[in-house]
Amino acid sequence: MLAKSLGCNFIEADDYHSQANKEKMSRGIPLNDDDRIPWLEALCSTIRKYMMNGETITLTCSALQNKYRDILRSADPKYKPGNYTTCRVKFVCLVAPAEVIAERIKIRSNTGKHFMPATLLQSQLDLLQINEDEQINKIDATLKLKSIVDSILLLIEGLELEQ
Repeated sequence: MLAKSLGCNFIEADDYHSQANKEKMSRGIPLNDDDRIPWLEALCSTIRKYMMNGETITLTCSALQNKYRDILRSADPKYKPGNYTTCRVKFVCLVAPAEVIAERIKIRSNTGKHFMPATLLQSQLDLLQINEDEQINKIDATLKLKSIVDSILLLIEGLELEQ
């Protein structure tokens, strides 16, 4: 819905996981950095291709730690590690209580729309790290989808006004 509102392409990061990663998660085994890094590098390469063509993209991704987000930020050739304000790769964190997220995961996996069981949620929450200096905006994910999208669009508008 956000990509449609922006008139840009949409990428679902889960589509970039290797079959081995998908199988590992479906067995209830959390990914480690050796599993995640090639996935993030593939996403970075895809983001860079769009950026080099002057295109905007929307990406959904569980880039849980600063080091993972830095891999994605490196899609911007001008990005200097730690210089978040000038980087063209921006993040928004959708925030909801663990129970809400778990229920959504269960629905997705029960309908065959996702390979990760809700039992892995806690391992992901344990990894989640957002540093204040990253200036990542947080949006309440329990809001209606239109409200979430409208909130993100307002953030984007504000970023454009700053530049």
